[in-house]
Amino acid sequence: MYPALSAERAPTAGTGPGSRAGLAVMASTRPRVVVVGAGFAGLAAARRLARAPVGVTVVDRHNFHTFQPLLYQVATAGLGPGDVAYPVRTIFRRSPNVRFLHALVTGVDLERRRVCLAGAGPLAYDYLVVATGATAASFGVPGVAENAFRLYTLEDARRLRNHVLSVLERADAAPGDQDGAVPVFAVVGGGPTGVETAGALLELVSTAVRHDRLRLGPKGVRIILLDALDELLAGFPARGGQYAQRVLEARGVEVRLGARVTEVRRGGVRLDNGEELAAGTVVWVAGVTVDGTLASALAGEPSPGPRAPAPGGRVGVEADLSLTAHPDVFVAGDAAGIRSPGPAGWCPQVAQVAMQSGSHAARQVLRRLRGEPGEAFTYRDKGMMATVGRRAAVACLPSGLVLRGTLGWGAWLGLHLVYLIGFRNRAVVLVNWAWRYFRWPSGPRLIFGSAEPGPAAPQSPASGVD
Repeated sequence: MYPALSAERAPTAGTGPGSRAGLAVMASTRPRVVVVGAGFAGLAAARRLARAPVGVTVVDRHNFHTFQPLLYQVATAGLGPGDVAYPVRTIFRRSPNVRFLHALVTGVDLERRRVCLAGAGPLAYDYLVVATGATAASFGVPGVAENAFRLYTLEDARRLRNHVLSVLERADAAPGDQDGAVPVFAVVGGGPTGVETAGALLELVSTAVRHDRLRLGPKGVRIILLDALDELLAGFPARGGQYAQRVLEARGVEVRLGARVTEVRRGGVRLDNGEELAAGTVVWVAGVTVDGTLASALAGEPSPGPRAPAPGGRVGVEADLSLTAHPDVFVAGDAAGIRSPGPAGWCPQVAQVAMQSGSHAARQVLRRLRGEPGEAFTYRDKGMMATVGRRAAVACLPSGLVLRGTLGWGAWLGLHLVYLIGFRNRAVVLVNWAWRYFRWPSGPRLIFGSAEPGPAAPQSPASGVD
């Protein structure tokens, strides 16, 4: 049923199954599955393999899983960092065959079947699931890394929150400076994260003025949402993006469509029409890429058939998510270039794809062990959602039905609570959202660490996870 064990892992004489030594040897003889990345895809793969007749090692440079869809609420002081993070060891505390290794992966030796770790010896595997996710994409725009705040990791969110709160505190200390300037926040990217961040920034300012009595002067602040396309929420039905734009503009956000940013400078951005837009804070949420992550080293492996390379540096995979030249290696989540029959041609880099592909990769490992052929991955679209702010959201269901306003907001809240890991986290987030619904002050508007840290440093090549 399973591949023959190598001699170096075969049970030795004198180690009976009833002894501790015997149990350790038996565990070591199981097929070894290494999952790199503890994001949505990595957790889905490990959960599928939990209690299966394999030994699973999950490796990540962080000892916690981050619920990325709510990072923008951490960045805008709606939630605390601990509300969207959960220890990986706790997740698998009842899965005796799953081990967590807190380490930084520096590379993969595909020929020797070894995962290379920083400061430690290599980790051998029989099957490997690469779920290292993606990182913020600059699209070649100069100045993004040096002058813009990104929003892809928990540390990114913490930095941005400290900076935003520091800007508001400074504006309160000098509500009417001699130049008449007001704090300007430019959010670059009109996708779900950009729309949600712009709406949440506006709510943060409103809450700070109403409940914390911040003095921001007669003009308050400016929040500008920029996107190179002609509509918000690309990929959603057109009426969803139009609704989001109407709500944001009605609440005070300036929406600039067809505005391509060509440079991010200290103190503002340059647009493709030559306009210089002053902004003390630039939040870059224009998209993601696999370039620079661990998976990018696998993108040069032979691809399935004479096809165009996957976009965004993603790794081209077979229909069952395995590598063409290495069928014992699977790539899942944002790192994988997965073909889709839809008009885009590729599965989107969203949490639903990550969870489904991670689980599928794990099932293929078990099929390999049973000597069965691989199965093609099929993405089941469960819809798309984006919140614009309090009692305003867009929820696009697979049936084509679009929910907007309070109904869409309720659907958005319910879905995120379902997928959020940990009872304590669900309870805290639910209470915060309930408080906000009744317009009561909520969220930790606290500045930790440096009063005003700068934009995040580039991520380690192996740090991105789904």
